[in-house]
Amino acid sequence: MATTAPAKYTSRLKAQYTDKWTKELKDELKLGNVNQVPKLEKIVINVGLGRAKDEKRLLEVAANTLRKITGQQPVETIAKQSIASFKLREGNKIGLKVTLRDLRMYEFADRFINIVLPRLRDFHGVPLKAFDKQGNYSIGLPDQSVFPELTYEDTATAHGLQVIFVFNTNQPEHTRALLEKMGMPFERRG
Repeated sequence: MATTAPAKYTSRLKAQYTDKWTKELKDELKLGNVNQVPKLEKIVINVGLGRAKDEKRLLEVAANTLRKITGQQPVETIAKQSIASFKLREGNKIGLKVTLRDLRMYEFADRFINIVLPRLRDFHGVPLKAFDKQGNYSIGLPDQSVFPELTYEDTATAHGLQVIFVFNTNQPEHTRALLEKMGMPFERRG
């Protein structure tokens, strides 16, 4: 009896990107070849916890949140400088971050765009001003309660987080075109 290898799983967004969007974006953006089409390289989820030096439990809550919504263990970020006005010393733990690539990145992007953003209260679209000069896009969330993976107990201690979409291009209008194809709900002008 011959055994067959299980079919390799490909995320919905990645499949659409490779099969459909690369050709469409190449034509729409009038690019020379398919390799110039903007591509999502990684997604970085960052939690800044300035209060964590006083409350150790906050660091544990944020680590648990990131672990549940990304499926990866977060890395602690440490202060590089001492700043007296913030009562911050060099070497203090001040936050957590997770970097997602490939399959987990596309899965997270799909859930974030189609499930999390519509659950935000009074949501009218993500801001158009959140692009940096390199074409990366950053969204800040005031609390973590909008993620369906978290229980009520997980959201009892609220903290914000930032999601950064990092692209291989340095043109914000190209990355905006790709994000629109992915379904990112940008706010309407006027």
